[in-house]
Amino acid sequence: MEIDLDLVATDKTPAVRIVRSQGLVELTGCSIPENADRFYSPIQDRVEQYALAPQPRTIIRINLSYFNSSTSKYLLDLLKRLEDLHATNRSQVVMEWCYQTGDLDMKEAGEDYRSLVEFPVKLKEVDG
Repeated sequence: MEIDLDLVATDKTPAVRIVRSQGLVELTGCSIPENADRFYSPIQDRVEQYALAPQPRTIIRINLSYFNSSTSKYLLDLLKRLEDLHATNRSQVVMEWCYQTGDLDMKEAGEDYRSLVEFPVKLKEVDG
């Protein structure tokens, strides 16, 4: 399994995995980076590289316990880049937006993102 990017979570940044061979982009944890641009720019660069030769199916799995407003901008940028892949039929993109059982704020955030992108978004309730 070729892992294109594997960042370990910290108190302020999520774990990030991009597995090109599986068409997987995954963010897990809490995202309140001191400098969102410095944290998310390399991730966007890797997604850009992936987009040059994507898998037929791409899954973006987001499982964040919390994120701040600067993160929300970068998430949307990332989703819009994947939306381009989907719109040009170069990859069938699906987002899995995971939220903890009972976390209505994160469920609502997923619904908000679903309304902003033109590819399927599955809201998945997960236990702790």
